[in-house]
Amino acid sequence: MSGGLSPEARAWLEATGYTVRDEALWQAALTHGSMGEARDYERLEFLGDRVLGLAIADWLYARSDAPEGRLSQRLNALVSRAMCARIARGIGLAEHIRISKQAHADGGRDSDNILGDVMESLLGAQFLEHGFASARDLVHVLWRPALESGAGVKKHPKSALQEWAAGSRRKPPEYEVVDRSGPDHAAKFTVRVSVHRVGEAEGSASSKGEAEKAAAKAFMEKYA
Repeated sequence: MSGGLSPEARAWLEATGYTVRDEALWQAALTHGSMGEARDYERLEFLGDRVLGLAIADWLYARSDAPEGRLSQRLNALVSRAMCARIARGIGLAEHIRISKQAHADGGRDSDNILGDVMESLLGAQFLEHGFASARDLVHVLWRPALESGAGVKKHPKSALQEWAAGSRRKPPEYEVVDRSGPDHAAKFTVRVSVHRVGEAEGSASSKGEAEKAAAKAFMEKYA
């Protein structure tokens, strides 16, 4: 059975910017499923994921005139599991996660998945107790270095296109070599990339990989 939220955990939460009222809620937000308790962070993580996405979207929309595709690219980078884990490490979350000895021994406290999930579950708890405005403001504080550093602005063109398609709820991009010319030592590849119900673009280079990169870049410039 749970012994209640520890004084250390409560002090850390409040020092980080969270506001604790219902200790059982915050206890659940910090509890991994390996503890076998009636309440853990999974449902709160589901909620917090949506809170985080809306909070970041709100920030990007208010501070950028970029088109939808580029906003989606940045949003996906800023709410990624890796970014959530990075924020979690920065605020010292790991030591406050309630996790079984076995899961801890297996590296659970340093898992991007677990750190990211708990980060989101805490946002879910903040939202439930204090509403969206409070949770949004906390996201803006905790994510400010990443937001202001331009995270997600520069990406490999193929990664950017993949994320744009996902963020726009489109099918994944498809690449096809449509032409290969020249001798082996000076070959030229032309690749066409297409996204269903959006369009297509082509790119040429001396290797298939570079041609795919050029095609993805051309697609983003044309449609995103």
